[in-house]
Amino acid sequence: MNIVCIGSGNVATHFAIALKAIGADIVQVWSHDNKNAEILAALTKATPISNWDDLDRSADCYLIAVKDDAIASVAAHLTEVKGVVVHTSGATPMSVLANVKNGYGVIYPLQTFSKSKAVDMTLVPLCIEADQENTLEKIRVIAQLLSPNVSIVSSAQRVILHLAAVIACNFSNHLYQLSSELLEQHNLKFDLLKPLILETAEKVQSTKPAEAQTGPASRNDQKTIEKHLDLLKGTPGLQNIYETLSNSIKKTHL
Repeated sequence: MNIVCIGSGNVATHFAIALKAIGADIVQVWSHDNKNAEILAALTKATPISNWDDLDRSADCYLIAVKDDAIASVAAHLTEVKGVVVHTSGATPMSVLANVKNGYGVIYPLQTFSKSKAVDMTLVPLCIEADQENTLEKIRVIAQLLSPNVSIVSSAQRVILHLAAVIACNFSNHLYQLSSELLEQHNLKFDLLKPLILETAEKVQSTKPAEAQTGPASRNDQKTIEKHLDLLKGTPGLQNIYETLSNSIKKTHL
């Protein structure tokens, strides 16, 4: 299977390396920055390109892994290619590829990616969608080579899934950052919270989040809440977040 990777960021890097590992031939890596293309191309023994005139138009699959607002402009260069064109975005509808002539769809990996940390793609849920049944089968073959956890998810469902992922992952990580900054202000290490964070994540693997909720807001311990809010007077932004989340927890559990 010959694949052209469009993009060189976090998602593109993990996809390209995983596809190479299962035997796919990454023939080209495109990036608007040729230096970035060269880095990923070197990892996958591909040819780096930054000019659309150099695009191999005979590949089996064109994997778009760029910023959401760049997908449409990239897709405009892929309308006449031989292979299936897929994007990897959670928030962008499949219809952004509607001008592609020979089949298009989506492979959305429900995971957070960083270039500096390896991710086992066999553990990543992959959500797929396609313009027609034969295209879906081609995309399913690619997805199932990467992960046993493959689901057909529509664009309307996928955007909700992406929203939920942002709340569960991006927001929680931001709260980790805020907690870390608070601890640093008082000469405490974030490492002290890591076992708690791991235990919280572990709980929801076997328990519903609502049943795993603990803390002063869930038991309506208003005295502790007021004490915490008083401690946060010097950081009104964090104080507002604390109060908003506490009120949400109380509304849910009391």
